[in-house]
Amino acid sequence: MKIIHTLTELRQALAGTAPVLVPTMGNLHAGHLALLERARQTGGPVVTSIFVNRLQFLPHEDFDSYPRTFAHDCAALEAAGCDLLFAPPEHELYPQPQTFRVQPDPALADILEGEFRPGFFAGVSTVVMKLFGCVQPAAAVFGRKDYQQLLVIRQLVQQFALPIRIIAGDTVREADGLAMSSRNGYLSADERTEAVQLNRCLHEMAAALRAGQPVADIEAAAMQRLSARGWQPDYLTIRRQADLQAPAVDGAGRLAADTADPLAGNDADTNMPAPAAGATAATTIVPAAAAASAAPATGMASRSAGQPSTGLVILGAARLGRTRLIDNLEL
Repeated sequence: MKIIHTLTELRQALAGTAPVLVPTMGNLHAGHLALLERARQTGGPVVTSIFVNRLQFLPHEDFDSYPRTFAHDCAALEAAGCDLLFAPPEHELYPQPQTFRVQPDPALADILEGEFRPGFFAGVSTVVMKLFGCVQPAAAVFGRKDYQQLLVIRQLVQQFALPIRIIAGDTVREADGLAMSSRNGYLSADERTEAVQLNRCLHEMAAALRAGQPVADIEAAAMQRLSARGWQPDYLTIRRQADLQAPAVDGAGRLAADTADPLAGNDADTNMPAPAAGATAATTIVPAAAAASAAPATGMASRSAGQPSTGLVILGAARLGRTRLIDNLEL
């Protein structure tokens, strides 16, 4: 694996190739390595970037304390078959103040995560656009766990007519269902035990939705449930997969009969058809003991591959102690 820190070296190394990019901020875990494995399936050289992007952190957030584990990350990437690691210092990617920014559509970027982390998606979109310009990939892999981010990046690529295929990687989970995240390391032992309640809450919301309960009641009950357990929830909500807007409801507040989204039959890969029955599902469970493995084990899924989708997704974000966790469940 080549390790490159400058744009000049990067362009020399990638000249004449059609690479696949896996952007990360480092502190890698099995979820990241699953994205790398998905990238390897395309057949092109795999480029992983490690860059902690200051632009997507709010002043009170954890930019300075965000874990930087470069030696561990290099070893994990090499073992997983990464071809090239691009790890630019900040002055290489931002040699002067980044006064030009990519401003995503407020209808998508200013809700949910964007409401509680204003400017976050502008920071993400700006660094991703810059990484795309540096690497010039034929494809890029982003995880479904960051569901709203995935939609923002897909929209960015479409509206700027970038010749890049966006591939959605599965959410990798611990054995108890907790979505893997670099910030899980902030959790205390007791908090780690409690953290699975976020995912369980999403599943309870799905069951209530299928039982025909009013959408607003489901969301309010979920907020109350986590709050009663000591969480500080930002949102627990049912949205359309296509644009994260609220679904249509009937006069009683229940899900309208025609809510199914015609776009939901498409896989999250841009312009790619839905997977055939038996293909990889949207969420993968990995035993805790295998967290360092590059290849996730097949397990429970939020939606079975090949199964028709309602076109809805349940999204949650909540703070447990000092750690903010996010998760989602496609229906």
